This record gives sequence, structure tokens and C-alpha cells, in this order.
Amino acid sequence: MDAPRDDRERILVICTGNSARSQMAEGLLRHLGGDAVQAMSGGSRPAERVHPLAVRAMAEIGIDIRAHRPKHLSSFIGRPIDWVIVVCARAARDCPHFPGSQATLHWFYDDPAEVEGNEEQRLAAFSAVRDDLTRRIREWLALSPAERLAGAETDDLTGLAGLTGMRRPGD
Repeated sequence: MDAPRDDRERILVICTGNSARSQMAEGLLRHLGGDAVQAMSGGSRPAERVHPLAVRAMAEIGIDIRAHRPKHLSSFIGRPIDWVIVVCARAARDCPHFPGSQATLHWFYDDPAEVEGNEEQRLAAFSAVRDDLTRRIREWLALSPAERLAGAETDDLTGLAGLTGMRRPGD
């Protein structure tokens, strides 16, 4: 068996509970990025488990995150991280800069776990976040390293605003 590539981009996805948004993004990055990325996720206040509707939403597109577990951000301190993707505003306030990261993107999403309604409506909220994360990750992975860095350096997505659906936080 081949050893893992050590030139992979190390990407840490952060949210508060590490139970839905960041877990779905981690699964998508692993799936869409393949051997080119090492995707991880953590939370500033991790939940006890990954939300079952996040697991179902990912299963709908053939990605299994059942084995994922919420992790505290402290478990990544001291590890080299190329990119941090923050997917909720609360985590951005809790952790405005992650030690050792090279660049940060803010892709804020409302927490689908807070949506009220029947199970179908709640699953639809998770699926909508998953679909938007899929689009954003595909677009971001298609960029050159210089384009990615330019987007991170210019107020987190200002430089990428021309791409379909890319927007600055708060837009």
C-alpha cells in the first residue's frame, strides 16, 4: 500500500459544533479533492455526535460520513494547516485566527440543525447547505493556488466574487 502523499493541501474546516456544516464540508473535500487534499474538521464547542440529518444528506450523494466524530479545535494545534475554511460566524468569533494556518476563507452558513419543521423540511435544509458547499468546493478546487490565495488575501472572497455564487461574508 502506498504511503499518503505529503504534498497534499491540508484543509481544516471549522464550525461551532463540528456536527453538520464542517462535517459535510470535510466529506466533500475528501471526495472531490481526492489524493490532492487532506481534509479535517473541528469545532470550537463540539457536539457529542455528527447530526443524523447531515449523515443522511451526504448519503444521498454517495458520501459516507457515519464514522466521522466531532473534534475540538485544540486537537489540530501544532499541526501544519494550509487552509482554514470557517463555515459559521460564531466559530469565526470564537477563533478569529487558527494558529499555524496559512490562509483563511469564510463561507458562512446558517446552521441547518436549527431549522424547524417536519423531517423532510429539516433534511431539505441540510441538503441545501450540502449542495452549496459542493458548488463552492468544486469552484475553489478548480482555482490555481495563486487564485486561491488572492481570494483569501482580499477580504476572504472579494477576489473570487466573479465566480458564480462566490460572495463575501455578509453578502
